[in-house]
Amino acid sequence: MGESNKVVRDMVGKILNDIADGIETGEFGKKVKVGITTEGNEHGVENLVRGAEMASKVAKGYEIVLIGPKVDTDLEIAEAEGEEGVHKKMEELLDSGYIDACVTMHYTFPIGVSTVGRVITPAMGKEMILATTTGTSVPHRAAAMVKNAIYGIITAKAIGIENPTVGLLNVDGVRTVERSLRQLSENGYEINFAESMRADGGVVMRGNDLLTGTPDVMVQDTLTGNILMKVFSSYATGGSYEAAGFGYGPGIGEDYDRTILILSRASGAPVAAGALQFAGELAIGNVKGIAKAEFAAAKKAGLDAILDGLMHAEKPKEEEKVETPPAEIVTGEIPGIDVLDLEDAVVAVWKVGIYAESGMGCTGPVVLVNEEKIEAATEAIKAAGYL
Repeated sequence: MGESNKVVRDMVGKILNDIADGIETGEFGKKVKVGITTEGNEHGVENLVRGAEMASKVAKGYEIVLIGPKVDTDLEIAEAEGEEGVHKKMEELLDSGYIDACVTMHYTFPIGVSTVGRVITPAMGKEMILATTTGTSVPHRAAAMVKNAIYGIITAKAIGIENPTVGLLNVDGVRTVERSLRQLSENGYEINFAESMRADGGVVMRGNDLLTGTPDVMVQDTLTGNILMKVFSSYATGGSYEAAGFGYGPGIGEDYDRTILILSRASGAPVAAGALQFAGELAIGNVKGIAKAEFAAAKKAGLDAILDGLMHAEKPKEEEKVETPPAEIVTGEIPGIDVLDLEDAVVAVWKVGIYAESGMGCTGPVVLVNEEKIEAATEAIKAAGYL
């Protein structure tokens, strides 16, 4: 009788687990599966297996599949050898639908696809998304950052942040990116712009905002994002072992149909575990469906025209030499100008007969003019298209 009762309890337990999984994933009878390739890590296969086992102990709604050589573990293994072999097996499992997402290293994405990272900021222990961290969204800096913002929003929504705040890191080209995103927003694509924690606020984020995680999504160029990922994940270890965070994240791109997340070769077991959690959340959160919806909404708001304008913009050629007006005291600051446009903005002010100089304020590039002429100078800069 005791054995019979045990069998019944096991059956009931399995049924209840299947129901719970179905509620969580929206698909009864099918458990979300997340893979991780175990070849190519500087700390060995065992390091990634350990990370996978750490993740499996707290996994909610998904199972983990190792892709690599046979090892001693209770986790499922899809056997493959070498980096080329594990990537081939990974793609087969993804394309067949056997796994829903996968974590890997040293994977090449096509142009148009970039990875969106996720870190834990040190000041407040707050999670923050970095858009982007590897790959090339567009072979043009400002246009790429505009797309990076959309990629970050997609990722944030897929992990359950319904209306993510978006901040723009203060790097070269950021004011051009801000103007483009605000235009996209005015055209109907909803963007919840963050406000810097600094007293002067604004969507342009500084170092303090990085440390505290002011926005849900921090937008920057990919190379800067890659450096930030390294710093956030290994600032306490010296760089050879990434110990914190969720890795470099999923490759996001229009019509890209594989959910593949990237680790560094230096990623340690805790980061591998975090990346698997990230992958599971993305799969359960239907990142592919969210991506399609967000791209459709952005394109309806004129994304293609905005990107085309950025990539083909040509600065007007000066047909005549502009004389510098007589010098005067310039203590008034006009912020919000891209560093790449700064000298042209100064010339635009000279053209209306106002003396101006370029400068660098605490929040970035500024045009300096006489306090009494700020309004007229600002109008001149706006008319020239630099504000």
